[in-house]
Amino acid sequence: MKWKTLSSRYIFRDQWLTMRADTCERPDGKIIEPYYVYEFTDWVITVPITKEGKIVMLKQYRHALGEVCIEFPGGCVDAADENIAAAAARELLEETGYMCDHYEYLCHTSANPSTNINRMHIFLATGAELKQDQQLDHAEDIDVILCNKEEIMQLIKDHAIVQSMHMTAIFYAFQKLGWIEIK
Repeated sequence: MKWKTLSSRYIFRDQWLTMRADTCERPDGKIIEPYYVYEFTDWVITVPITKEGKIVMLKQYRHALGEVCIEFPGGCVDAADENIAAAAARELLEETGYMCDHYEYLCHTSANPSTNINRMHIFLATGAELKQDQQLDHAEDIDVILCNKEEIMQLIKDHAIVQSMHMTAIFYAFQKLGWIEIK
């Protein structure tokens, strides 16, 4: 089923987005062109839990959607990051001011495997403590909110968490914590 890439040409390159057009050959010999591919760096997302059992979340405006969204801390893996766990810890600290004692890798997912080359790496982090003020990028305006399990379940029922990768993070973190059971 795997396709063979015959050629690639770059259409657009910028700091956060690179797009290319591939010419591909399917196993049956059919040529697919152009096939557009978005080259994003890998992303990280952390479900941080404080020593008091609260879950650290964010509220921020997302311009493409035009809405204020409730999410978990996360972002791009930078070239300077030692590894993806370091990227998760850096993003958590920058966006919230919290640091965690322990990070556990849960899984990776793809936002859209038909067009995106990158993965979202999901971590569960425990022992979160506020250590410093936020260190936000120039385009970020983030409110930190602390929720318990029941409040997050209500946010889900109210359709207040719209980012699908963050819903996926809730699923895996809550399953790991024993808060939901998959039979």
